[in-house]
Amino acid sequence: MAKKSMVQRDLKRRRLADQYEDKRKALKATMRDENSSPEERFKAAMKLAELPRNSSPTRIRNRCLVTGRPRGYYRKLKMSRIALRELGSLGKIPGLVKSSW
Repeated sequence: MAKKSMVQRDLKRRRLADQYEDKRKALKATMRDENSSPEERFKAAMKLAELPRNSSPTRIRNRCLVTGRPRGYYRKLKMSRIALRELGSLGKIPGLVKSSW
């Protein structure tokens, strides 16, 4: 089980990223616009820099929904390899069969 503080920190980052998503997209569009003046582009860059660091989507870490583990994460199932193996062995994941040979 991961530290609860790390899981909560990641949840906070997800909330901030959702909150500032539209503002961030608008500022980036202004920065990329070839028709805008260099002053406008610079102001957009400065406003983007003033946004909270944790509002950036790149700071979000994929974590297992069951254990909170950050490594060995399967995107399709949203869980770690260890939780997948445990739940699969218990028969709680439909269609998953533990292989043996």
